[in-house]
Amino acid sequence: MEVLFIIVNPLCRNMLMLSKLLYNSSRFRNLVNNRISWRGDSALQDGRVEGLDLSKGMYDAGDLMKFGLPMAFTATMLSWAILEYGDRMDAVNQLGDTRDSLKWITDFLVNAHPSPNVLYIQVGDPELDHMCWERPEVMTEERPLFQVNTSLPGTEVAAETAAAMASASIVFRKSNSSYCDLLLMHAQQLFTFADSYRGSYSISVPQVQKYYNSSGYGDELLWAAAWLYHATRDQSYLKYVTELSGPQFANWGSPSWFSWDDKHAGTQVLLSRINMFGGEKGMTDKEVIYLEMYRKTSEAIMCGLLPDSPTATSSRTPSGLIWISQFNALQHPVASAFLVLLYSDYMSTSGIPTLYCSGKLYTPADIREFAISQADYVLGYNPMEISYLVGYGNDYPLYVHHRGSSIPVNATTGCGDGFVWRDSPDLNPNVATGALVGGPFLNESYIDSRDNYMQNEPTTYNSALIVGLLSGLVRTASVVESFT
Repeated sequence: MEVLFIIVNPLCRNMLMLSKLLYNSSRFRNLVNNRISWRGDSALQDGRVEGLDLSKGMYDAGDLMKFGLPMAFTATMLSWAILEYGDRMDAVNQLGDTRDSLKWITDFLVNAHPSPNVLYIQVGDPELDHMCWERPEVMTEERPLFQVNTSLPGTEVAAETAAAMASASIVFRKSNSSYCDLLLMHAQQLFTFADSYRGSYSISVPQVQKYYNSSGYGDELLWAAAWLYHATRDQSYLKYVTELSGPQFANWGSPSWFSWDDKHAGTQVLLSRINMFGGEKGMTDKEVIYLEMYRKTSEAIMCGLLPDSPTATSSRTPSGLIWISQFNALQHPVASAFLVLLYSDYMSTSGIPTLYCSGKLYTPADIREFAISQADYVLGYNPMEISYLVGYGNDYPLYVHHRGSSIPVNATTGCGDGFVWRDSPDLNPNVATGALVGGPFLNESYIDSRDNYMQNEPTTYNSALIVGLLSGLVRTASVVESFT
C-alpha cells in the first residue's frame, strides 16, 4: 500500500496547524492575534442572565450552539494529546497554541460550575438556533442557559467535565500551578456530584436528545475516576474504577467504539498504562486483577481494529476505513487510530514486543501501520481522492456546512434571510481551514454540499481527535511512563 502520510516535521507541523485553526473559527469571541480574518467578537453576553461569564467556550460544529458534553470531551482529548505527545507538538512549534485552545475551553468550564452541585451544560436553544443561518457576530437571538443540579442530575456531562478538568490540571501543573489547583478542585467536586446524584442529562435536559443524546453514564464515571487517579494518585479513585464500579460499568471483554458518547475504549487504554508500565506498587490483589482486565479488553480492541487479525471487525469500508455511522463517519476511525497509536507506543515504552491476536503476533510497528492507514485515508488516500481536512492537499471540501465560513464578512443578513448563503451555488467565501468534516458513506461516496450536514459538517471534537493522531505521528518514539 502506498503511504501518503510521510512522517517529516514540516508536513506534520502544517497539518497540526491546520487541524487546530478550526478552534479559532469556533471560539465565541476573538483572541489576541487572531489568525481567522473572517471571525470577530460574538456571544459576549453568554451567561449574563445568570450573572456568569460564559463568553468563552466553542461552538460544537457548524452551528452556534454551545453543548457541554462534546465540549468537555474536546478538552479531555486535547489534554490527553498534550500529555502523551506534547514533546512532539513542541518539536513542530504547536504546543503553545494547543494549550491555549485547551484553556479557552477549561476557562468556560470553570465559569459554568458556579457551585459544587450546579453545572451549566448548554448555551442556546437548538431549535431556535437551527431556524437561523447567520454569522455568529451578528446573531441577536435569545441564548437561554440549561443546567444540571441535584433535582435535575446529569451524571455523564458532569463526569465528562470532571475528566476534562482533571486531565487539564496535569497539563498546567508545571506552567500554572494555581490554575492546576483550581481545575483539580472543580474536577473533584464535579465527580462527587456526578456520582452522588446519578441520572442521565438527556432526561433532565430533553433539548439535547436530538443532538447529543447519551447512551448511558457508567462509562463517564469510570473515565472521570481514571483521570482523577492520574491527576492525584489518590487510591480511592483507583478503587472506584476497579473494585467499586468496574464490575458494574467497565464492560470487560466487550470492545466498543470510542466517541464523545462512549468512553469505554478510552478508559480501557488509559488504565492499561498502569498495568503496562508497572505502576501497581501498593495495590491490592483485586485492583491488580481488575487492571489486567482493562488491559485484556484493550488488547481485544486492538485485535478487532487490525485489518488482518483473526478477530478483525467487518465495520469498515472496502478501502479499509473504520466505518460505524453515516453521520460524522470520521469520528470513529480517527478516535480508533488515536487509541491504536497510543497502545503501540505504550508497548514500545514498556518493552512489550508483541500483541497476540488469536494465533497471530503483531509488533508495535505493525499496530502503528493501522493508525497510519486511517490518517492516510483522511488526508486523501481514498477512492474519492479528497482530503477531508479542509485546507490540506489539492482537493478538499469547498462547501463546508459552517455558517461563518459560508457567509461573506460584509453580508448584511439576519436570522432567516441568511439561508440565501446556505443555499447559494457559490463556494464558501471563507475557507474553514483545519475543519475535519464528517466524511464518506459506507460505499465511500461523498457529496460536497452545504446542505449535506451529515457528511460535510465539521466538529471541534473531531479536530481534537485528529490533533492527537497527527501529533503522535510526527515521529516514532516512546511516551512518558507517568504524566506526573
